[in-house]
Parts: sequence; C-alpha cells; structure tokens
Amino acid sequence: MNTLALFRRTGLALAAAGTLALGLSLPTGELAAPATAQTSSADLDRAVAALRAISTMKADFSQTDRAGNVARGTMTLKRPGKIRFDYGSDADLLVVSNGRSLYMIDYEVNQVERWPIRNSPLGALLDPNRDVKQFGTLVPTGSPDVISVDVRDPNKPEYGRINLIFVRNASAPGGLQLTHWVALDAQNHRTTVRLSNHRYGISVPDSTFNFRDPRRTSRRPG
Repeated sequence: MNTLALFRRTGLALAAAGTLALGLSLPTGELAAPATAQTSSADLDRAVAALRAISTMKADFSQTDRAGNVARGTMTLKRPGKIRFDYGSDADLLVVSNGRSLYMIDYEVNQVERWPIRNSPLGALLDPNRDVKQFGTLVPTGSPDVISVDVRDPNKPEYGRINLIFVRNASAPGGLQLTHWVALDAQNHRTTVRLSNHRYGISVPDSTFNFRDPRRTSRRPG
C-alpha cells in the first residue's frame, strides 16, 4: 500500500495522524469511557498545562492504521498551531499545518487538500487553549503515571475525535510527555500515532511549515 492510500484509509484527512515504548496500550475497540468528574479536573488541567508548555518539539513518529499498516517519519511542532509530518525525502506525501489550515500534499498526483484546523481533532493538540478544556474528558488508565484525555465536540461528530496519552516525566514541559494519540474520523477509521526521541525547545524556523505547491510546478520536492 502506498503512503497516500494509508493516509486516506486511516482517516488522517481529518485527524492528521505518541509512544507505546513504555508498554502502554489502548483498547482495540471503541475508545474507553470518560472517567468520573472528581478525578478528571486536576489531571485534565495538568495535561492542558503540559501542551501549553511546549514551545517547539521534534519527535520521530510511527503511524499505524486499523489494518496494521505502518508509516514512519519525523514530526515537528511549533506553537501556535504549526505542525509538519515528514515521511522522508523519498515519499510522495507531506502533511503540514501553517497555523490556520492543515494540508495534505500529494506529489504523486500533484494534488493539495486543505482543512481548517478547527475541523480536525488535531486541533486539540495544536490549540489546547480552545479545544482540550472545552471538549476534553479524562479516560481511566489504571496507572497514576498515565493520563489519557479524550477530545471531541459532541455537537460536531463529523470532526472526529482524538485521544491524547501522556506519561509523567519530570524532564518534559509541564512534567508530562505526550507519548501517543489515537484518532478516529467520522467514519470510525482509527489511526495511532506513536512518538519517540522527543526533543523540546529546539530552534524551528517558520519556513519549516512551508511547502512546494505541486499544482504550480511539475518538479518533485528537493
């Protein structure tokens, strides 16, 4: 399966689909039910604070669809609202957010698709001020060192949902490290994105989130 087929099949058109290396896992069926209110408030605040504390981040990622197909690359994040999923110099696919819109660029067929960030559950990662506190609920994990936050807008199910998983880590911003997330689009297509080799506070120029528009030239990316 080529990378574009994997991308569309797993619903990343909405979610844009970090890591199970610590032995964490999620149910393979529906995402778990929210935790009770008395336990959710403090941990939800901690998760939001951890997201807000990230200024820049780079990490390796592996992206897995519901059939077990895997794509790998490098994720770069910069606040406010910028993210890049780079599948490597030989890939025909690039996923980029410039802070306003999320783009999927397919260099194989010279096509660009665009979605407003607010129409994607990935907005919970890129704009925690708006999404996580308003639409986030805690999911029980069975471990005091693991925080799981389910984010969705019940009034807009077409936007899908995203489940963010954090592990307590004193060296990470806010004391929590985002290890992976599970995204479901409106068609219930599941994508898991697992992160490793986190690097925080690095220099990331805004030009990182530019891309060559293949509709304007037939040249392949350099």
